[in-house]
Amino acid sequence: MSTSRLFALSALARGGPMHGYQIRQAAQLDRTELWTDVKPGSLYSVLHRMAGDGLVEVVRSEKVGNPPERTVYAITERGRQELAALRDAALRRVRLLPDLVDLALQYTSDLSGAELVEAVAARREAVAGQITLFEAEFEAAKPDLTGLEPWIFEHCLARLRADLAWHDDLLNSLERNE
Repeated sequence: MSTSRLFALSALARGGPMHGYQIRQAAQLDRTELWTDVKPGSLYSVLHRMAGDGLVEVVRSEKVGNPPERTVYAITERGRQELAALRDAALRRVRLLPDLVDLALQYTSDLSGAELVEAVAARREAVAGQITLFEAEFEAAKPDLTGLEPWIFEHCLARLRADLAWHDDLLNSLERNE
């Protein structure tokens, strides 16, 4: 599943023909880096590949002022079908994303109990910091959020809070076994 494809096709379906910089601005405005793995800089290559796949088409080139000439893309009917398929798959798919902490925990036998507690406690604080930052972003964004966007923030916060609770449980277990 290409989240960048899903985002770019969605942006074109919602906003009409756009050039890559406009789609990149939409990604930044939507704060997609907070809740997806879409990298705004990768959208240019995604658009180029989708044009080759017939999902988008070049409708014109623009040059306004000093910026370089920009290629304006529009979603095709095939692109709308792909968007529907990607969105349908994303709405139905449950995916447990790998977390490097699980791999690292597997290989901690060389750490003392105190060292492991210290490392997990530091990571727990990092997660707590992420929650604080995300809550601040949510508060700042609230006036501009529409539709289901508040639910996206809530979903991210719920996952972070669950991760924090897991760290607390792990720390309690490690401290009991020290």
